Amino acid sequence: MTRHVHTMQRHTVVLREIEVRRVERLSLHMQRVIFGGEALRGFLSASPDDHVKLFFPNSQGQLVLPTPGEGRLEFPEGVERSPMRDYTPRRYDDELNELTIDFVLHGDGPASGWAEQARPGQRIGAGGPRGSFIVANDFDHYVMIGDETALPAIGRWLDELPYGAHAIVLAEIPGSGDRQSLSSQAQVDFTWLERNDADAASSQRLEQALEQLPTPTGDTFWWIAAESGRVRRMRQYLTDERGIPKDWLRATGYWKADGTEDDA
Repeated sequence: MTRHVHTMQRHTVVLREIEVRRVERLSLHMQRVIFGGEALRGFLSASPDDHVKLFFPNSQGQLVLPTPGEGRLEFPEGVERSPMRDYTPRRYDDELNELTIDFVLHGDGPASGWAEQARPGQRIGAGGPRGSFIVANDFDHYVMIGDETALPAIGRWLDELPYGAHAIVLAEIPGSGDRQSLSSQAQVDFTWLERNDADAASSQRLEQALEQLPTPTGDTFWWIAAESGRVRRMRQYLTDERGIPKDWLRATGYWKADGTEDDA
């Protein structure tokens, strides 16, 4: 029997207007926003590291949403478009029709600024996910490596791992005030790496912890998400120095130090 077969699901992209129901501060730099609204009915996210594109009010306070075009989004002409950013669906509760999104508060940008002031009744737009990369569920171990922008995906993955699974997590955060309470049915070896407010793009805490981490005995899937340059170097280390097969590794840049990529 073939083992470790990943699958890719494609979804029909739906653009929705969603409404804030509740807001919770999870940690010093993480704000949770729970959305609702009839437009959410039928929302589908099949993988922990899925992304939805969120649309925020423009500088005039207007929500200007696009329409799907030929392979791209088309905004109305003559009006300032809504800024958009990609975020992980932390949880969708079909019974309550509630979508949870966790926002990193980093002091600038339309998404972070909006999330910090979010109040019940406010509305934003949401599109996607376009697809879901579903990791095989028959690995002996799952190693998750990421900075604070990866915590929503890591938290959801831990929520969904079954009893008997084993996960190793290396999570880099700004400081002790950014720790979260994350639970799982699986056995989890969790390491918080506090960079004490050092620059997230040039920190080496994750890289050092990865190099010190022994390769687990048994088949292991490795997942990495952080600043793009750092992710690229850690991926290369795993493939070149440890010989990790490429299909046992998924590495995604959630943001870029030069600001040219959407926030995660």
